[in-house]
Amino acid sequence: MSSNEEPGSSKDKVENDKSVGAEAPEGAAKQDDGTDDNPAEKDSMDMFSLSEYLARSLGLREKPESRLVEISLAGIAKFLASEECKNVVTMAGAGISTSAGIPDFRSPGTGLYDNLASYNLPHPQAIFDISFFRENPKPFFVLAKALYPGSFKPTPAHYFIKLLSDKGKLLRHFTQNIDTLERVAGLDGDKIVEAHGTFYSNHCQECGLEFSLEWMKEQIFADVIPTCSEEGCLGVVKPDIVFFGETLPKRFAECVGQDLDECDLLIVMGTSLAVQPFASLASRVPFSTPRLYINLEKGSSSCNPISALLFGGGFQFDSEDNYRDVFKEATCDAGCQELADLLGWGDELKTLVASEHKRIDAAQAKQPPANTSQKKSKTS
Repeated sequence: MSSNEEPGSSKDKVENDKSVGAEAPEGAAKQDDGTDDNPAEKDSMDMFSLSEYLARSLGLREKPESRLVEISLAGIAKFLASEECKNVVTMAGAGISTSAGIPDFRSPGTGLYDNLASYNLPHPQAIFDISFFRENPKPFFVLAKALYPGSFKPTPAHYFIKLLSDKGKLLRHFTQNIDTLERVAGLDGDKIVEAHGTFYSNHCQECGLEFSLEWMKEQIFADVIPTCSEEGCLGVVKPDIVFFGETLPKRFAECVGQDLDECDLLIVMGTSLAVQPFASLASRVPFSTPRLYINLEKGSSSCNPISALLFGGGFQFDSEDNYRDVFKEATCDAGCQELADLLGWGDELKTLVASEHKRIDAAQAKQPPANTSQKKSKTS
């Protein structure tokens, strides 16, 4: 959902403005209950990372020549503008959506967990536990109403990613967020990997029938628990968000396998890099690939022995041997705007944000009041 402190964790530091409204629950990805998201993908990821780590530790691989003219944001901009850079991969977490105004979970008196106190949750994370959802789905749908896509506008950081795509530079955008703001910004769905699921599609938990985003919104804003319209089925319809106890989407494993080897520039923004396996993607790009990390703090990005052994190590911002890693201490919006300015895209980005926000406001003003009927428009 949004920021470093996901619903599944009470220990992670919170980035940007401590909002966690957009990012999926941490435990859904970490599988703290001991289940594997995708055993084959996890085994492949571990083998790759272990062999890479051993090769580096034993001095079997020489440090490649830096592809950056300087280890700075300006160096990243020059490389990005060059013909050499053709396949940019972006990774985003909660921080990319905080300026959109998505509510946080834990602010005393105003956090979404406080507003759910009347439901007597056994613990706050239960709202994203698939077992609890099957027993009592009501608290989740109360929360979903506050977070629902369509209530927020994409941020400048979302539109910067859209610019990367428009200019033919973006290979893929991996996001931990479930707010669909990349789609609202106009980024083609084929360019997006929603690692922790999304509100964009919805399925009956009993028969598997798919329902549209528009249908689900009607049900949520009518304050009813969405139920299947298939004859004889009374199953609850759930957004395709990854809960505790569920596996990551198949598309995540498929795209990781094919995209990261082709990545010639990695841009990471608004995530603590504390949630596996998502965080490990930063270590799976080629050894020569430059990496930019935009965040208010370095989070869990630095290398430690355990993460190095399992996932291939972290960024080397402060190392004397650093030849590719750049840390930009900034909000996602400010960091993206500065990078756009260096690329000569600054005014274009500002114009795009202003025009798109105006368009969204106009479209929302024309929308009729939400239909609160029970009618369901299923999709097959």
